[in-house]
Amino acid sequence: MSDVFQFMKLSRNPGEKVEASVRKVEFKEIYQPLHAVDAADQAGRCLSCGNPYCEWQCPVHNYIPNWLKLVEEGRLFEAAELSHQTNSLPEICGRVCPQDRLCEGACTLNQGGFGAVSIGSIEKYITDEAFKAGWRPDMSKVVWSDKKVAIIGAGPAGLACADVLVRNGVKAIVYDRYEEIGGLLTFGIPEFKLEKTVVRRRREILEGMGVQFILNTEIGKDISFAELLKNYDAIFMGLGAYKFIKGALPGENSEGVLEALPYLVNNVRQILGTLPKDEAPLSMAGKRVLVLGGGDTAMDCNRTAIRQGAKRVICAYRRNESNMPGSKREVANAKEEGVEFLWNRQPLTIEPMIGGTLAVRLAETLLGEPDVTGRRNAELVLGSEDIIECDHVIIAFGFQAEAATWFDEQSVQTTLSGRTVVSAADAKYPYQTTNPKIFAGGDMVRGADLVVKAVYEGRGAAEGIMSYLSQ
Repeated sequence: MSDVFQFMKLSRNPGEKVEASVRKVEFKEIYQPLHAVDAADQAGRCLSCGNPYCEWQCPVHNYIPNWLKLVEEGRLFEAAELSHQTNSLPEICGRVCPQDRLCEGACTLNQGGFGAVSIGSIEKYITDEAFKAGWRPDMSKVVWSDKKVAIIGAGPAGLACADVLVRNGVKAIVYDRYEEIGGLLTFGIPEFKLEKTVVRRRREILEGMGVQFILNTEIGKDISFAELLKNYDAIFMGLGAYKFIKGALPGENSEGVLEALPYLVNNVRQILGTLPKDEAPLSMAGKRVLVLGGGDTAMDCNRTAIRQGAKRVICAYRRNESNMPGSKREVANAKEEGVEFLWNRQPLTIEPMIGGTLAVRLAETLLGEPDVTGRRNAELVLGSEDIIECDHVIIAFGFQAEAATWFDEQSVQTTLSGRTVVSAADAKYPYQTTNPKIFAGGDMVRGADLVVKAVYEGRGAAEGIMSYLSQ
């Protein structure tokens, strides 16, 4: 591999010793922003385990004890440098990762009943405060090659891929159909969980590193995929998983029944002031709302409806609380904000009523034997049906990946469920599709999943692309 592709080692094993040199901080006074003492105190609680469980549970295997130590010592810029060696979007993952299921859940202190180190908050703090103090990724040693890569999708996988490519001197041009970068980071995750100014700032950082964004542009409509293949040395696809999963419920197409993602996107665009003129604003103000689903998207819908002034918000889920797929923290937040939960409730039908309201017929369930995924099946209890009357139903059963229109033409293979087939992460060219010039990662490969996993795959795909370009 040529020198231009040797900026850093991007993959690592948990517990691996940090060998990469960290850029020295060339200023006399240690930067002490607001809450710096609190962050240092919390970081100082870390036990610096020899083989840290927190790193094992982190999908990108962050050097967590190492940057906690730097924070404790007030070495903010060095902590930011180290944080970015494994994660392209640390300030975003610090906000949206379910730390209770990942790093903090695995923290030794948490296992001992003392309460985990606030890893997520410190990860967010590091980048936020470093940016405020003027830190920027060091691009001074980058040697630019003549290679250029088209990235389709400005979500976490695409942004992570672009970040690694430009650090290695490969020009990255990112296309996205939306008016702003971020994908679901911007348009799916509500403002109260991820401030959109944070995503805009990351765009400024990436543009300063040399990433080019071409927005409001849909591949296959505004630009043909064949044109990208002709003009670029390789292509990365980070199209996400946007296909709405239906419940096959009688009446789910009734007026007043909303899909989760269009509802969330509409709300964000109202806040950003970018709602298209031909699209009516959706508001739950004064409405009785029933949300169906138990994942983080359902929690986002619950909490958004509350903030829009809903009269009442009920969330129905077919299993019990301990079996909910969403973050426990998100469920707790929803409860505190006034959302009512109906556990072990299976929707059966949605029936329009005179006056424009909806009657949702639900039945109680009991958890039976585990299914193929290991989760216990929800079995209906005969004679337990009940009816809830509401003004709106929001269906949040999740999302699936699906093949783009150009896949067959370009020999890009997908699974029966619509996920894109790629080579293994340890293959010669990781994340390469069945078309050797095209790579893919994130939700379109693994199905709807965590932001941090999309970041990991985008970075891994960049490694695969660089190996492919140097062949």
